[in-house]
Amino acid sequence: MTYQFSDRVPESDEDPVGNILKVAGSPDVISFAGGLPAPELFPVAELKRVTDEVYDESGRQALQYSTAIGYPQLREQIVKRMAHQGVKTTIDNIMISTGSQQSIDLTAKMFVNPGDTVIVEKPTYLCALDVFRSYGAHIVGVDMDENGMKIDQLEKAVAENPNTKFIYTIPNFQNPTGRTMSADRRERMIEIADNYDIMIVEDDPYGAIRFAGDDIEPIKFYDDHERVIYLSTFSKILAPGLRLGWIVAEKSLIKKFTLMKQSADVHSDNLTQHIVAKFMSEYDIDDHIDKIKQVYRKRERVMMNAIEAFFPKNVHYSHPEGGLFIWVEVPGDVDTKALFDTCIKHNVAFVPGEPFYPDAVTPGTFRLNYSNMSEDHIKTGIKRLGDAIKETISESVSSVSRN
Repeated sequence: MTYQFSDRVPESDEDPVGNILKVAGSPDVISFAGGLPAPELFPVAELKRVTDEVYDESGRQALQYSTAIGYPQLREQIVKRMAHQGVKTTIDNIMISTGSQQSIDLTAKMFVNPGDTVIVEKPTYLCALDVFRSYGAHIVGVDMDENGMKIDQLEKAVAENPNTKFIYTIPNFQNPTGRTMSADRRERMIEIADNYDIMIVEDDPYGAIRFAGDDIEPIKFYDDHERVIYLSTFSKILAPGLRLGWIVAEKSLIKKFTLMKQSADVHSDNLTQHIVAKFMSEYDIDDHIDKIKQVYRKRERVMMNAIEAFFPKNVHYSHPEGGLFIWVEVPGDVDTKALFDTCIKHNVAFVPGEPFYPDAVTPGTFRLNYSNMSEDHIKTGIKRLGDAIKETISESVSSVSRN
């Protein structure tokens, strides 16, 4: 039979990132490819305890169908978390989602018609790009520096694209670069959105995991006209397998989100919502997050020290103050695939930069993850990676000389 797929389905079944992760998953390979939290930090015993309590106290309710907007007690806990970040809200402004990936998908589904413009950081989260493309968006990338999206280029992009629906940004410890947008740029982004009457989608899965520098209020903090849709998740601060995230938005928008979600999956896992709400009522989640930050800080320092020791001196890399990632840029016209293949020969892996770009790709770029590897493996893996970079650069220079 010939299947008549919609335009949203990719024509090719090729999954380059999946193939990379599959190769990187070999037991002999030290992999910095996946954006995985450290599993040894998952609060297994505590979650087991509160799960038993949920079954004992409200098992029948937790196992029943529920409302799409989400369990009220969990939304109340999120109100407290948002207040801790300087954002005053109510449970009527919050909907629970099945991870922040669903939040991105629902937002695109609600606002993007084919041909509408979505402005993003360049590079940016690859799965968000996949979502926006699936709804036919015209994606415009804006360059970044160490302080986030370049605001002059952002304003130019907005002015040149009057059909812009929203700006998508990951302001804290961005995926893939690990960079953080400065406070003044957050304020300027709001001003631009106000002037052009467009929305901002603030994706903040990593903001709580700051282990250096000073806290910066979310973009939502500066929002006086309800134009920021704020997304976050429990995946990085509790456990990704729970698949729970949340959306903060203006009340009428939450009603629309709820209708859209109901048609997608009726509601997020009700039992898990009860479990997480119980966990947050009985344990201090900030104490748990502090443990995560301490471990990630040590691993990031080990990786940075190893990079400084083993990478060629002309290689550039980001200096994250939190989150999970470091972005690397190898100068010159380095073929990232060739570099990846060389790294696999050295039994070390990364995620190449290509899938993170909405348009023209900067060669020689890749993402490293430090959260999911022991300190000894980080030292060994970065040394292997440094050797592979030097080998690839040498081969590239030799090839140019021969030509």
